[in-house]
Amino acid sequence: MENSTANEEDDFSVFVLASDLGVDARPFLDSSENPTETWHDCPSYFADEDFSGFEARDFFRLQGSDKSGNRIFRIVGKYFPAPVIDSERLKKYVFYKIYTELPEGPFGIVYMHTTVQKEDNSPGMTILRWIYEDLPAEIKDRLQVVYFLHPGLRSRLAFATLGRLFLSGNLYWKIKYVSRLQYLWDDVKKGEVEIPEFVKGHDDVLENRPLTDYGIEPDPLKLTELPSMSLSLGRYDYEERWASREQRMY
Repeated sequence: MENSTANEEDDFSVFVLASDLGVDARPFLDSSENPTETWHDCPSYFADEDFSGFEARDFFRLQGSDKSGNRIFRIVGKYFPAPVIDSERLKKYVFYKIYTELPEGPFGIVYMHTTVQKEDNSPGMTILRWIYEDLPAEIKDRLQVVYFLHPGLRSRLAFATLGRLFLSGNLYWKIKYVSRLQYLWDDVKKGEVEIPEFVKGHDDVLENRPLTDYGIEPDPLKLTELPSMSLSLGRYDYEERWASREQRMY
């Protein structure tokens, strides 16, 4: 009787999540429902899965290598339709790509956060943590670096404040923020990873307006784009009218 009571106490656990953090608790609650599930250890399990919809989105692709020899998974956040993708299905797709496409050896990730909207393109930090923590230790060790391209002010603050809490320590320290494409080329040779046109265009905007990195639009009315001649003519016209008025007075 004492032994059974002790076992019940050992199996008891409590998760406390602050409601004001907007944290999705499903990964914490669902993990206990199928504790013996090992589908990710059996590549044959994916034989009947249809991931054509994911493939058409092209948000997760093995492509090229960095200068350290790490194979690269390219992730385009803008292409990820968060509202219509189930978290469990996303996890299966990630494991499918790793087991069927990734060769032996170290690998890295180039994640393009360019123009990502939280409501439309972000699966959530806890979902990402859930997927990463379920990876076999051997895969985690092979992941060397995550190049985080175009991190916005909000994402920087989120990772700085909540990253260490919701991301594994090993993953947290593998993230390398890359504010411009020119800095990505320091680690990844040009042409190794395909860069969408909208990413290049956004990079040009950031280059001309660096304050945009911090959520500040220095010229919201785009006055700097107005032809300078029209402004100068207006000024000269005003000066001529003032001079003629003075002449009439005298």
